[in-house]
Amino acid sequence: MASLRLFARAREIAGVGTTEMPGTTVDEVVAEAVRRFGPVFAELLPSCRIWLNGEAVSGSTAVTDKDEVAVLPPVSGGCR
Repeated sequence: MASLRLFARAREIAGVGTTEMPGTTVDEVVAEAVRRFGPVFAELLPSCRIWLNGEAVSGSTAVTDKDEVAVLPPVSGGCR
């Protein structure tokens, strides 16, 4: 199982910052996260970046139990 890391709003919706998630591709890992965390999580995903081991990849990229899939929602803020 891959490690799934969630940030900002994704973490708030899921109630966890990291968890283990089954899947052989990035898309399968994300689909399992949607199944586990529900429709509000699914609604957030189109605005998110999905990274594998710190790099943007396609959803068909293979995942192993040593990999980390990260869900990065958009964030706002900055200097005044």
